[in-house]
Amino acid sequence: MNDLALEARSRAGSKFRNGLNCSESIVHTFNEMLNNPVSSEALKMATGFGGGLGHAGCMCGALTGSVMVLGILKGRFVPEEAREPAYNLAHDFHDRFLKEYGATCCRALNPHEFDSQEHLRGCLKLTGGTAKLLMEFIREKGLVDTDFSWPTIA
Repeated sequence: MNDLALEARSRAGSKFRNGLNCSESIVHTFNEMLNNPVSSEALKMATGFGGGLGHAGCMCGALTGSVMVLGILKGRFVPEEAREPAYNLAHDFHDRFLKEYGATCCRALNPHEFDSQEHLRGCLKLTGGTAKLLMEFIREKGLVDTDFSWPTIA
C-alpha cells in the first residue's frame, strides 16, 4: 500500500511543479489513477479551488480536490441515491487532513505570499502529502480493488 501512496505523492507533486495548482494536481492525478472517468473538459472544474478558492486563502485546494476525487468514487448522480456515503467519506477525509496538518484553511497552512518561492514550496509539500494521504485513505476504505496498480502513463 505504501508504494501506491508514494506514487500518488510523486505524480501529484510532479503535476504541481509543472504548473497545475494544488486542486488540479490532485484531481488530475487521481483521474489518471482511475483510468480517466472525468473528461479533460470537466477537469477544468478544479482550477478555481486552487489558492483556497481562487487565492481567497480559505479551504485548501488540495483538500477540496481530494473531496472531488471522493465524489468521483462515491458521489451520486440522481437525488434518489443516498448522499451519505459521499458525505461520510468527505467528513472522514477532512478530519484526517485536519489531524495531519493542523488546519484546513490555505492561509493557515501556508502563510507566505501567494506564488512566492516559499509559498510554492509549501504548496508542493502539501499537495504531494495530501495525494499520499488520499491514496492511503482510498485503500483503507476499500474504494479501489486490492490488486489495484497505477496505470502506466505514456
